[in-house]
Amino acid sequence: LDLDIDWSDVFNHAHAVSKTNPFWNELSASNPFVHDIAASNRNENNKYLSVLKEKPCLFSKISSNRDSLASSGDELDIDCLLRKTSARRSGRSKSVSDFLDIVDNQRFNPRKTTPQKTIASDMTWLQNDREAYKMAWLSHRQLTRSCLDLEAMSHSPGWAQTQATDIHVVCKLNHEGGSVQLPDSDINIHVPVGHVLPGEFQEVGLKAILNPPSLFNNDLSSTVSPLIELTLSNLNTREAIFLEVKVAAKVKNDPLSQVMSDMVCFFSLNKEGPFKKLENCYTYQDTIQVKLTDLSHVMYAVIAIQANKIQPPATNVWDYVHRTVSVGIYGPKHIHPSFTAVFTVFGHNYIPGKLTICDIKKRGKNMPPVVFQLWGKHTFLLEKPQDLNISLVSCDPDFEVKMEDQSRNIKEEELKTGEMVRQQFLFSMLGCREMHFFVFLVKIKVLKSSQVMQFHVTTPDPAPKVSGIINRPKRLQNRKEIKSAPLFLIPTVKYPKFQDKNLSVKTYGVALKTVLRQNKIDYLLEYFKGDTIALLGEDKVKAIGQTKIKEWYVGVLRRKIGLVHCKNIKVISKEQAMDTADSELTTKNLVEQIALPFKKLTYIYSVVLSTVSESVYDWRALAEVLGYSHMSLDDFNEEHADKESERVAHVVKRMKEDCHANKKKRLFLYELIIALLKIDCQGLVARLTQDTIILTSAVKLGKYWRDLAEKLARLTKQQIEAYEVPHQGKNGAVAPEVRF
Repeated sequence: LDLDIDWSDVFNHAHAVSKTNPFWNELSASNPFVHDIAASNRNENNKYLSVLKEKPCLFSKISSNRDSLASSGDELDIDCLLRKTSARRSGRSKSVSDFLDIVDNQRFNPRKTTPQKTIASDMTWLQNDREAYKMAWLSHRQLTRSCLDLEAMSHSPGWAQTQATDIHVVCKLNHEGGSVQLPDSDINIHVPVGHVLPGEFQEVGLKAILNPPSLFNNDLSSTVSPLIELTLSNLNTREAIFLEVKVAAKVKNDPLSQVMSDMVCFFSLNKEGPFKKLENCYTYQDTIQVKLTDLSHVMYAVIAIQANKIQPPATNVWDYVHRTVSVGIYGPKHIHPSFTAVFTVFGHNYIPGKLTICDIKKRGKNMPPVVFQLWGKHTFLLEKPQDLNISLVSCDPDFEVKMEDQSRNIKEEELKTGEMVRQQFLFSMLGCREMHFFVFLVKIKVLKSSQVMQFHVTTPDPAPKVSGIINRPKRLQNRKEIKSAPLFLIPTVKYPKFQDKNLSVKTYGVALKTVLRQNKIDYLLEYFKGDTIALLGEDKVKAIGQTKIKEWYVGVLRRKIGLVHCKNIKVISKEQAMDTADSELTTKNLVEQIALPFKKLTYIYSVVLSTVSESVYDWRALAEVLGYSHMSLDDFNEEHADKESERVAHVVKRMKEDCHANKKKRLFLYELIIALLKIDCQGLVARLTQDTIILTSAVKLGKYWRDLAEKLARLTKQQIEAYEVPHQGKNGAVAPEVRF
């Protein structure tokens, strides 16, 4: 169509139609083809230029009369619609996101925010081509549509809420400099004082591209960070800037690894390269700081571990570093009766909060790209690239993982590429029960060894019900309503029943010499030559010293678990073992031995109480293993009877009081850890272990904090004194308890 056509007759006809069309006033404010017509009809004094004539840049204009959290480009002002539309009007003409926004507003009452532009302002190429502009608008609308399948809209509201996922940050700095950090990451830009002239400004932008360049992933090199995009607005600079990144690996401390490998930074002015290796780098363990001198408006950098050459028995660069692998579980914003969870492995330690998934299939058809939210994440040490087996198990009887999706494998070659590796798991609800959030277990097993990592993930809430809003008669809209927060069902988690039985040991070791220590060490076994020691697996514990690495087995002898040096025993099978009476161990003895260190660890009771009450979902299971199987709901007062977390907290408090009354024989944290191990709460025990070890170390090392700050954090004397100033007493001294 020619843009110079006189559209006045069409508009006059539209004004006439608007008087008889009951839906005319509710036209979408974001539709560039009808917005000006509807607006001029509502307000005769407001003269809008038609987008069909000469204003194709209307993407940047969004109605300011909205109070919505919606992210789609075709949302309506539903509050206005519900007030003005007739009682018989069907709600199907509105998108699911529209109704979810209303519920969110009613529940959370967000503050009004100024809408941002949804597309770049460079739209001049569309001004003279209305058809191209129309197609661009429709493509944008389809990309940001608030649901994937209109047919399944009422059944799958969890697919809604699509929004942009590129995480980036832009910060404006003056001549005093400053630091810019990419959200939820360890990627920082440091701009020194005097970088720009006084009165001038520098806009610094940071963005992480999740898949690094493939050319740096081979036997001699492996990327350990995302591809970092750095943008600058002002090139009239006096000082260089510094890029600081904490990466997913660190070079081993042995002399060979220190000589054969190094952490390097590759730099380029183009995303596709070519990249050059920068020399102005400083590394400390898993952190690298790079000085950038050749500045441009757009720059790219990636961190990698590089080996000079591979010396046998090493097979690739992974053998020279301690490499951590990061995984994330992503899913929809709201769960529904059938949904997909995506297990993602990253080649770096940056796990974004949102991820665009482009390969979702439904009924055998490819679905449009959808944005998934981060539900949970985990990191673990992987010595070398190996085949991994991933399995997801629902802890709730109301949900199950599709049989063919319960277990997936990730190949060694996929990990070597450094790119994201994704596996999809389909969850479905059993029967027609009421929707509720639930917990599932993620297991990661290294196929060539017995190494197993696992962690629990809690799903988000189901989508708020919108049927009451859609079908509410007009005569009830003005009625005063009592609003209350919805009560969601607590997920039913099946905790195992603890059984005290003998451990089944497959591997034993015969002591080749006698080892008795003058200074007793709790975690090291003592044995006589010829003793038969039960080995809890063939995995070795590596202790890295100053000059060499010692390897140990975890063994059992005379009901004690401890480490035994690999060189001091000969490994034999179960059939070859002669006398195994001294190496027998029951499951009860096992959990008691595991929990022994907690007798000496420092803890904060309030932190332990809140952590346990939030992570245990069945108070009866916890009460039974703590020795309170006789407890019933009658033992709780009204304050503790409403929520499961409050009941769990009540059980823990009662155990704390009993332990306090008998301090000589009972230890609170020790007994609690034993109970949690008996109901298989390994992830919770790991979290409590980390918290108590950090606190204990801080208490023990508090008086030496100056030495630690100087040697570990490399702080200067002036910086150390500056930290102490706010905590000094009247006499100028810092109390011991404040130091840690």
